[in-house]
Amino acid sequence: MDRKIEKKTWTPKFIGIIAGGALLVGFVLYQLIFADSRSSMNVNKDRITIATVIEGEYTDYIPVSGTIEPGEVFFLDAIERGNIQQIVRESGALVDVGDTILILTNSNLQLDVMQRETDLYFQINNLRQTRLLLDQNDLSQQGQLAEIDYQINLLKPQYERFKELHSKKLISDRELEEVKEQYEYNVKRKRLTYESYRNDSVARSIQKRQLRDSESRMMQSLDGVGHILDNLVVRAPIKGQLTTQQIEVGQSINAGERYGQIDILDKFKVKVQIDELYLPRISTGLKGTFTFSGSSYEIEIDKIYPNVTGGRFEVDMVFTGEAPTGIRRGQTVRIGLELGESKQAILLPTGGFYKDTGGNWVFVVDEATGRAEKRNIRLNRKNPEHYEVIEGLQPGDRVIVSGYENFGKNEVLNLK
Repeated sequence: MDRKIEKKTWTPKFIGIIAGGALLVGFVLYQLIFADSRSSMNVNKDRITIATVIEGEYTDYIPVSGTIEPGEVFFLDAIERGNIQQIVRESGALVDVGDTILILTNSNLQLDVMQRETDLYFQINNLRQTRLLLDQNDLSQQGQLAEIDYQINLLKPQYERFKELHSKKLISDRELEEVKEQYEYNVKRKRLTYESYRNDSVARSIQKRQLRDSESRMMQSLDGVGHILDNLVVRAPIKGQLTTQQIEVGQSINAGERYGQIDILDKFKVKVQIDELYLPRISTGLKGTFTFSGSSYEIEIDKIYPNVTGGRFEVDMVFTGEAPTGIRRGQTVRIGLELGESKQAILLPTGGFYKDTGGNWVFVVDEATGRAEKRNIRLNRKNPEHYEVIEGLQPGDRVIVSGYENFGKNEVLNLK
């Protein structure tokens, strides 16, 4: 007798299907809820640069190049035109005050000086002749007054006697009148002559003072003309090192032409060119440092030249202490120029990542997982070594600082 076999619902096959479906649904749910769906790529760890974020002193500075120049320079410009007759001191020589550098010759100048001296001597002689005539005129007037006094002294007693004799009727009226007229004439003549002498004396005094002043100026001019030829002998005005252009014996030098300079060797300054971008932040007193022969030296901005040429402007920096021994004009030094005061900050080393991210985000390395994940950050100031971090990073974080151009839009890097 056949027996009806009941069909089982939970067969091993069915159970397997249900289990597989449950696993599939669970995997999907895990992927949706827990799994990392961000795009990623594998990166060779040897081909990237990783730096550690630190907390330290942030110094706001920029690197600039400077050229060593003398602190004081005396330029040599030709006062008179001439041809070089002799070069006494060569370029590079050390000179003292009064040392002869060049001897020039100028025949036309020598003739001109002789002519001017002759003219001045002639004018001086004319002035002296005029003063002599004034003195003679003064003596002549004094002589006239003396003669008049002499006549009065003779006539006055005679006039007194004639008046007495006339009162006694011993002489005639005519005789008395003649003597009286002569006496009164000389008295009146003395008064007029003295008045003329007094006026002439005042005028002569003024004129003689003017003549003395004119003669004094002419003598000064004569002395100056005599020293014109001294300008053909060029002497060092200060002590220092001589630097001249390429000059040769017989070469012509024009008046006002610059042919060299004397550098004072105990003072130096540094001429620095700075990008015009930093002009608003540059002021006198800002300090910088550079290394020379293994030692560090401090300098500060002493003068600013605000004229911009080729996108750059210049400043003069002077040493705050002793200048380096052995430094020479024309040497170039690399300077770290501080733009502000130092302060404590979180620091991220500089690198090529900035040009790809603009400093808005970086890849932070997780050493435990061996991955680097994208993280948003905020940066502030930058110096050649570090960025100042405002937000997003902490000391000890490890950051990929090399360029990101090969990472595309991936948000996770698997470091191998």
